Amino acid sequence: MRMWQCTICGYIYDPQLGDPDNDVVAGTRFENLPDDWVCPDCGATKDQFIPYEEEE
Repeated sequence: MRMWQCTICGYIYDPQLGDPDNDVVAGTRFENLPDDWVCPDCGATKDQFIPYEEEE
């Protein structure tokens, strides 16, 4: 599953971990997050995330 990065603060959403502090269970794809979900670090909305490309 693809990870997503916040363009504001750099937070990485990893679907394998979910966001347990905000009741998002592990295995939840980014596309399936609630529309009102925001970055747990800075409060950015979903449209401020981009696909995360790991550096090699």
